[in-house]
Amino acid sequence: MFNDALAIRNDAYEKGEPFVTDAELSVRVITAAKKTPERAWLCEVSAVASQQARADCTAAFRNFFDSVSGRRKGRKLGQPRFRSRKDHRQAIRFTRNARFAVTAGGKLRLPKIGDMAVRWSRALPAEPSSVTVIKDVAGRYFASFVVEVAPSRCPRPAPGSASI
Repeated sequence: MFNDALAIRNDAYEKGEPFVTDAELSVRVITAAKKTPERAWLCEVSAVASQQARADCTAAFRNFFDSVSGRRKGRKLGQPRFRSRKDHRQAIRFTRNARFAVTAGGKLRLPKIGDMAVRWSRALPAEPSSVTVIKDVAGRYFASFVVEVAPSRCPRPAPGSASI
């Protein structure tokens, strides 16, 4: 989905056409893809993955345009690139809107997937706002949570001081 959205936006950018809106991109990439026989399987999975890929493409282009115009601080960014097919890692991000949950039994409940057993490395300090599930090349799954916590009130060492 990301590469399809990127191809449409690159084509419009190179032709000097106006920026393709998210709504138009959703119709052209996601809705149209679900109607093709090659991608009919998209109807069986959570729509969140497709929407996140489209949102990631939008964010990449906004960062690029902000960088070119000088509104973005830091080094200049290049135009977004296609994602590699040689990278065998797979990832999906679920936000609060996707209605994922950490159950009372310590399992991770994902939409259209179900409950997944989790081996926790530590307890979550707060309610997660999103979770990213990554499958690496070896077939292992990792879940990474985004949580918001208050900054700690620990005093910082003075600049230039060394602690022994």
